[in-house]
Amino acid sequence: MRMIILGAGRVGESVAESLVSEQNDITVIDPDPDLLRVLEDRLDLRGVAGDGVQPSVQRRAGAEDADLFIACASLDETNLAACKVARSVFGIQTTIARLRSPEFEEGEPLLAADGFAVDHVICPEESLMHYINKLIDYPEALQVLEFSQGRAHLIAVRAASGSTLVNHSIGEFRDLFPQAPMRVVAIYRQDRELPIEASTQVWPGDEVFVLADKDKIRPVLRAIHKDDRPVRSVMIAGGGKVGMRLARRLSGQLQVKIIETSRKRCEYLAGELPGDIMVLQGDSTDEELLIEERVGEMDLFIALTSDDEDNILAAMLAKRLGARRVISLINRRIYAEMMQGSAIDIALSPAQTVIGELLVHVRRGDVAAVHSLRRGAAEAIEGIARGDKGTSRMVGRRIDAIELPSGARFGAIVRGEDARCEVLMPYHDLVIQEGDHVIIYVPNKRQLRAVEKMFQVSATFF
Repeated sequence: MRMIILGAGRVGESVAESLVSEQNDITVIDPDPDLLRVLEDRLDLRGVAGDGVQPSVQRRAGAEDADLFIACASLDETNLAACKVARSVFGIQTTIARLRSPEFEEGEPLLAADGFAVDHVICPEESLMHYINKLIDYPEALQVLEFSQGRAHLIAVRAASGSTLVNHSIGEFRDLFPQAPMRVVAIYRQDRELPIEASTQVWPGDEVFVLADKDKIRPVLRAIHKDDRPVRSVMIAGGGKVGMRLARRLSGQLQVKIIETSRKRCEYLAGELPGDIMVLQGDSTDEELLIEERVGEMDLFIALTSDDEDNILAAMLAKRLGARRVISLINRRIYAEMMQGSAIDIALSPAQTVIGELLVHVRRGDVAAVHSLRRGAAEAIEGIARGDKGTSRMVGRRIDAIELPSGARFGAIVRGEDARCEVLMPYHDLVIQEGDHVIIYVPNKRQLRAVEKMFQVSATFF
């Protein structure tokens, strides 16, 4: 697929990084030639320096032959105008725009073909808020991914000593914990992926990825992690747009404190946020301040400033001072990877939280959802089975008769809608039906195309 990405900033870079490894033909447009040179040296893509709103620049980027245009520049108006040019001048089939303003939502008439011609909207900040909320809902989890409109959840959790399923083999799980059917799709031990076999044991410290019905997730987490105390108190470092949005969303539900260095910003926050939120002026890396504000009694500390180093330091300090769980916003991928296994429980990337939403629009076949696991090391894809036994590679076939690429495995099947919806475990004798939502774990991105083809029907299907 030929793609043009407008913007070589952190979001654009992450998008390019996620897509370039899948052998897509990618061109990045940005006014800064130095940024482009860095990307060209590191990734297999082409850079075009210039203003991405101008037709001449889009033409140099290959817009006449492009299939997809993704506008990730920092300004909403730039992204809107660029998408309009991409569609109106070059007829690019699919346009995606990063838009911060809540005024622009997908489906708005202003974004239609006769308006700005934006097919899909992504908002990293809003995606980040939704993701943090999920981590608060499931405080034991390292990662929370939703499928089938939230009906099925894929959760990553650190196995804890003394839990029901720890020090047991995967083959024993069904007998040990029959009340909550689940499917283990991956286990990482010291950053090494283990084979998923009946004899594979889960040890304390393992990172376990498990799929289950949303209503069964809490008991599953307890069985692997043990500690399921709810979050009642949160301290937020950073009163910027993200910190402010989060504080407002948590108001009335949790005890919230927010620390901000700027006095002027603190005054603004105090005037805009509900009265139950405590706004503090100070440095979140100041040990005395954290002690004074009893960070050690906090269930959750979230570092959301614009500085990666400050976020890392503040989160590690909060953990050392006794905060039960700490999350750090980290933009630079190398920093996030370095924090793996450190005192920081979760390293969040704003770009990575939105990648799943974006990937759905670049997949072939009837793909409903795509999520990256472990910062893109693997992926989980949800596709809809269409056709019949004569036109589909899945419909009408037993699970054990369907051949997946090496290492890929079935996670769950979601069947039916609304009240009749059920999450089924992919036991060997389960037969795939037309309309089933099939969730598949894919350990290597290069296998995604092969998995996508399994959801395509032959030309004889009408």
